[in-house]
Amino acid sequence: MTATTDGSTGALQPRAASASETQHETTPEAAGTVETRDAATRAMERATDFLLARQDAQGWWKGDLETNVTMDAEDLLLRQFLGIRDEPTTRGAAVFIRGEQREDGTWASFYGGPGEISTTIEAYVALRLAGDAPDEPHMAKASAWIRERGGMAAARVFTRIWLALFGWWKWDDLPELPPELIYFPKWMPLNIYDFGCWARQTIVPLTVVSAKRPVRPAPFPLDELHADARNPNPVKPLAPVASWDGAFQRLDKALHQYRKVAPRALRRAAMNTAARWIIERQENDGCWGGIQPPAVYSVIALHLLGYDLEHPVMRAGLASLDRFAVWREDGARMIEACQSPVWDTCLAAIALADAGVPADHPQLVKAADWMLGEEIVRPGDWSVKRPQLPPGGWAFEFHNDNYPDIDDTAEVVLALRRVRHHDPDRVENAIGRGVRWNLGMQSKDGGWGAFDVDNTSAFPNRLPFCDFGEVIDPPSADVTAHVVEMLAVEGLAHDPRTRRGIAWLLANQEPNGSWFGRWGVNYVYGTGSVVPALTAAGLPGSHPAIRRAVAWLETVQNEDGGWGEDLRSYDDAGWSGRGASTASQTGWALLALLAAGERDSKAVERGVVWLAETQLSDGSWDEPYFTGTGFPWDFSINYHLYRQVFPLTALGRYVHGEPFPAAEGG
Repeated sequence: MTATTDGSTGALQPRAASASETQHETTPEAAGTVETRDAATRAMERATDFLLARQDAQGWWKGDLETNVTMDAEDLLLRQFLGIRDEPTTRGAAVFIRGEQREDGTWASFYGGPGEISTTIEAYVALRLAGDAPDEPHMAKASAWIRERGGMAAARVFTRIWLALFGWWKWDDLPELPPELIYFPKWMPLNIYDFGCWARQTIVPLTVVSAKRPVRPAPFPLDELHADARNPNPVKPLAPVASWDGAFQRLDKALHQYRKVAPRALRRAAMNTAARWIIERQENDGCWGGIQPPAVYSVIALHLLGYDLEHPVMRAGLASLDRFAVWREDGARMIEACQSPVWDTCLAAIALADAGVPADHPQLVKAADWMLGEEIVRPGDWSVKRPQLPPGGWAFEFHNDNYPDIDDTAEVVLALRRVRHHDPDRVENAIGRGVRWNLGMQSKDGGWGAFDVDNTSAFPNRLPFCDFGEVIDPPSADVTAHVVEMLAVEGLAHDPRTRRGIAWLLANQEPNGSWFGRWGVNYVYGTGSVVPALTAAGLPGSHPAIRRAVAWLETVQNEDGGWGEDLRSYDDAGWSGRGASTASQTGWALLALLAAGERDSKAVERGVVWLAETQLSDGSWDEPYFTGTGFPWDFSINYHLYRQVFPLTALGRYVHGEPFPAAEGG
């Protein structure tokens, strides 16, 4: 496929894809043994049937997005704070939370992970709300573990904010977050646009909460969660004044003093400005950014500013939170932190097309119709740094027009290219807008972040308030790779902007040959994203970077033939490429090896055999492990559709070959 640039306007004008470019028509002569090919074909066909049967009537796919019990605990705490907690919701949440408790009494932030103190505290408090007594064995075990590790004082800031809302922690002992932050100009350090979009949407409402410092009557004491009842709020020593941590700790002390003298009129105006900012960013479905945490804090902030629960903004916000609930057959109620229909749908379409489903198959056309309807054609917060860039892109969720996702946009374009649609002009126009927007969102170092341009300030991560997860959105290897792959498919492999992206990827390869995975776990995901992008852009399989990647993947392949990587690799490099084999991670590794020309290698054959042998009778795979990432190490995700789409894509490419020819022109 090729694309041209209109010299007068600079607008991308991609040509229509031919049938041979959007549908598989040939099969490689040889790929492993006959037995392996036959097993792969059967597994591919079963997986295809499984996935086709799970498409929604509207055209989308969506798997559950499982995180950890803090989502469920905070949902109950929100309802307690607002006075709307009801028995069915409480009972369902308690069933889920109890079911996630580990043998040692703790709760982990991901399947198979170690106990985590903030998660355990929030789960414990939620079960107290549900009526579990502190002397019950499972509760006593949890509280003892919490005390042994420092009690409430050892929890992250966000957990202690929830405790402060009910008087279980002192507001004075929390970092200050002034609402006047909303007035910082864009050139000033620590302005709200220095934060990643997810952090920005959370911090703005929390400035209101921090200013108001509300306390609702606690329904019970929590003395059993203090490590030292005589000193429940121990003061931590300051870091050296010459260090960044010490400087920001002293800045926080200064902000606490400013609170005492802040002009009331200025503070009131700042909170009202923050409220307008929040309301302007409420989505059509009532949520904020399509993710649960900003919605929770936005509802609290607006309520503190006088918006009653019957106000349309509040009603819509609370209704949106109900839609994050997944009720299970055992009566458990699990809260999704987010929903991923656009991401799941484009990945499902790619998997099915690469598995040989005809390009004009009605279900692929229906998926394309739905994706086309989800295109975002109005500016969002990204336009603060790119005011002249026309909109065009796709978000991750059902409704998130303020924050289209660079990664999703690239994958949607790749998916649409695989469908023979009845309105090709509509497809071409949408793809053209998406490509133009992605090109315009390239950061100055040549890479791409997920939502913003040049969101790389080092200051936000230094704030005492920001002790949990990533709060900035710098370029990452996985997002950059997906954009490069898309641009190559669009015939822009030799465009200077694509070449800068390739150079960024080559410069950011790890010494062992892998790439870091920002949004998937971890080096297996990064490598599985980058190698197909580099080969699509024209790098030969013999390129030194690709050979190093292949060698690394072969080194970390498990004895059973699969690949896996534990989330602890984000915290300890010794876990790089190590972990129980999973279907999704085995799919990622195979995608890299196949792209590198290793179809006939022993490593590929063993991986394909592992997928075929571990497939369930219904065509799916079982995968309890978390292979997705919100914040590396701190917030992990089990995308329930990953176990389906990535193995199917890998099997399809093994059986049918690569989905697109080598990039040409540009």
